[in-house]
Amino acid sequence: MTINFEQDRVESVTQIDAAKTLSDKVLKLKDLEDEILNAEESLNKLKEQARILSQIEIPAMMQEMHITKLKLKDGESVEVKPFYSASIIPEVQEQAFTWLRNNGLGDIIKNDITVTFGRGEDNKAAQYAVLARGQGFEPVQKVGVHAQTLKAVVRERIESGQDMPSDLFKTFAGNQTKITRR
Repeated sequence: MTINFEQDRVESVTQIDAAKTLSDKVLKLKDLEDEILNAEESLNKLKEQARILSQIEIPAMMQEMHITKLKLKDGESVEVKPFYSASIIPEVQEQAFTWLRNNGLGDIIKNDITVTFGRGEDNKAAQYAVLARGQGFEPVQKVGVHAQTLKAVVRERIESGQDMPSDLFKTFAGNQTKITRR
């Protein structure tokens, strides 16, 4: 048995270089992940500052000054418009759906049924489309109201002076600043 010390030394140096390169890349990835996290935190702070200016401070000042729209010297304009948001409280979803149906709004409730077939099951999918549950498949059913649809209903009801029960729906009505840029 012959031992080649020269070859072993070259392989050892190569492995050390590869380990150093790997270590450097891992450290670079760690630094980038930290930088991304810091940037996301900074972005969230900026968004919150913009939200406060847009929804609270500027609307309050413009209301105090009895201004609804302001045209700037450079041709841009600033206007405060009503802003609405809404969601259904998950714990009382069925009661919210009942309220919507009882108040003539049942058509905004969407009832989606999804069935998933595996690879190569095109024939089964075609049969299911014709026979539905008769083939023994269990569909996934999702009942809900699209967020934008609910928001529009809340806006319409609030603007027309109608009630929207806060124990079933999480609603928000406020003002938001809109800047029209040139």
